[in-house]
Amino acid sequence: MSTDANSAGHELATLGGGCFWCLEAVFDELTGVESVVSGYTGGRTANPDYNQVCSGDSGHAEVVQLCFDPARITYREILEVFFAIHDPTTLNCQGNDVGTQYRSAIYFHSPQQQAEAAALLDEFAAANTFGAPVVTTLTPAGRFYPAEDYHQKYFRNNARQPYCQFVVAPKLVKFRQLFAAKRKVK
Repeated sequence: MSTDANSAGHELATLGGGCFWCLEAVFDELTGVESVVSGYTGGRTANPDYNQVCSGDSGHAEVVQLCFDPARITYREILEVFFAIHDPTTLNCQGNDVGTQYRSAIYFHSPQQQAEAAALLDEFAAANTFGAPVVTTLTPAGRFYPAEDYHQKYFRNNARQPYCQFVVAPKLVKFRQLFAAKRKVK
């Protein structure tokens, strides 16, 4: 199972920026995003499970794979949200989540996505946007493995859990403040 771009002109975006629960909660509310699946990519182990990914032994990153409608939201707009909700200057770390599985990464699905992401990274470097070098990797999309069912819609199903309250919720609040006009109408 993976998020599929369909014949209606939808595209895929695959992004890693720390814990996938944070990214999923935000992108689930973004206009133009049709679906979000938490999963793993970028490693060497076939069909990894959460424990293998968390150990760092599989080489995978926690990611989200989005199916989006480019007529409603651009790839660049997706990347702008991505960079606003995680710290792209910390290597293999987001807050207290430490390890290669939490790396900042863009897995591009087309030469156009590669060019757009590279241009944005160049803009950040030229402007010193984050006050430190951006360590986000830009890599061709490979095999995507959906995470276990209990990881899907994690924040929606576990909003009172402490990690969700102290880590996910603040990112969602930041997104809602910065991108209010781009939120799905609920």
